Amino acid sequence: MAESGTAAPASPVAQTIDLLGDRLTLAILREAFVDHVRRFSQWIERTGAPPAMLTARLNALVEAGLMERRPQPNSADRHDYLLTELGLATWEILASVWAWQREWSPEGLLQPELVHIDCGHRGPPSMMCRHCNGAVGTRDAQLELDRESLVLVARSGRRRSTRNAPSVSRVDLQFTEVMEAIGDRWSAMVTGLALSGVRRFGEFQSILSISPTTLTERLGRLSEVQILTRSEHGGGRDYVMTPRGRGLFPIFAFLLSWTQVAHPDELPLGPKLRHPDCGSWLLPALRCRGCETRLERTSVRFEPFPFGTQLPS
Repeated sequence: MAESGTAAPASPVAQTIDLLGDRLTLAILREAFVDHVRRFSQWIERTGAPPAMLTARLNALVEAGLMERRPQPNSADRHDYLLTELGLATWEILASVWAWQREWSPEGLLQPELVHIDCGHRGPPSMMCRHCNGAVGTRDAQLELDRESLVLVARSGRRRSTRNAPSVSRVDLQFTEVMEAIGDRWSAMVTGLALSGVRRFGEFQSILSISPTTLTERLGRLSEVQILTRSEHGGGRDYVMTPRGRGLFPIFAFLLSWTQVAHPDELPLGPKLRHPDCGSWLLPALRCRGCETRLERTSVRFEPFPFGTQLPS
């Protein structure tokens, strides 16, 4: 299948990557969760985004049903932007991005701290299966592939490259490395396949029907940020997930899970995760590492990094 041609209607997974695989969108959602930001002027101040870019992202979130626009009291031409239930349902994605950044990014200690209100535990959560309550890691789930649907995910709808994305300085600092993995569909699909154990260049190309040039570029970028590591063998080159790369697994699991929430009436096209321990399709949840109970959105809070705190050298 050629990479050119008329764009097909975006599949549910593709729509999720288009919407949430974006630095500024993640920053908007994070500010709404952490500091309950709701006004345009506040996001301008906090993100440094150009007004036109911020307007476009807020409009996209409203159109997708993650936010609603409400007139401000005593101001007919100004609006607040409030998270809807669908927007609130992204909290596990945000928490997983946060947990990865805390552990693997140079600015990790600048990230807000997740606090379990019920027991007071602070720090990254673990992931569990809602069906059996068992722990779930990268090696505890099986990725099942519908190859035609995978190609549809990668090719359909809007195309974007993270390297050509407009720069927003305060946001880039937070999400640059995560965006290499989820910031466009080809990168997301290559990362997802690598998480499932695919490692040979030819395997990636065969599954995705991707051009050698595009695949080489994506694999190179993922290797640059140490999500993949390259190793030579007699017949070519392997690309293997690093511990840093394997840490992305919860982000992908919750992106797929949220897609099902956002598109309940559409077929689950693309990759699907199965939890072999219980035999069910994986429905992930976050678990507190302190008291070992499942975390709910209303049982956690994000505490912003206290500016002025001395960081370790």
